[in-house]
Amino acid sequence: MNEEIIICLDMAKESMQKTLDHLDKEFQKIRAGKSSPAMLDGIRVNSYGSMVPLSQVANVTTPDPRQIIVQPWDKSMIAPIEKEILNANLGFNPQNNGEVIRIQVPALTEQRRMDLVKQAKNETENAKVGIRNARRDAMNDSKDFKKNGIPEDEVKKFEATLQKMTDDFIKMSETAFDKKEKDIMTV
Repeated sequence: MNEEIIICLDMAKESMQKTLDHLDKEFQKIRAGKSSPAMLDGIRVNSYGSMVPLSQVANVTTPDPRQIIVQPWDKSMIAPIEKEILNANLGFNPQNNGEVIRIQVPALTEQRRMDLVKQAKNETENAKVGIRNARRDAMNDSKDFKKNGIPEDEVKKFEATLQKMTDDFIKMSETAFDKKEKDIMTV
């Protein structure tokens, strides 16, 4: 295969892989019965005039499957952290004892589980769109290949390889969703 085609395939594969990696990160934010520090990843706290991720101002741990402990490095940050956890609308009720913030992670109701599955499905659909966009961008490059004098049979081979790669990545995203759905629905 032509070097230009190989580079284009590598770029498309890298883009698709980044989309899958992003999907995994989004899945980590969706809780599935047990607590995880990643559940608080989206929270940003006002620290000395700038909004920073919670992980930059506190240590977040999970001593057991139903509890998250947030231990700020600066005790004056306890109130702003507690406020932002409440504002994040995650369904948590943080308990502040002056030293640390304890969050009891409530058991998931059936309705909440269904909502989380919908959220995971939505993230999966977004990932599929990202994968297809990477394919579209590479296909646009294939039009340039024809103009640059690359033989048509090589361009056809490129397009077939690209389509197979796209199908494989979409299947991987669906497999990740099925696993996450099973994890969420397990009581």
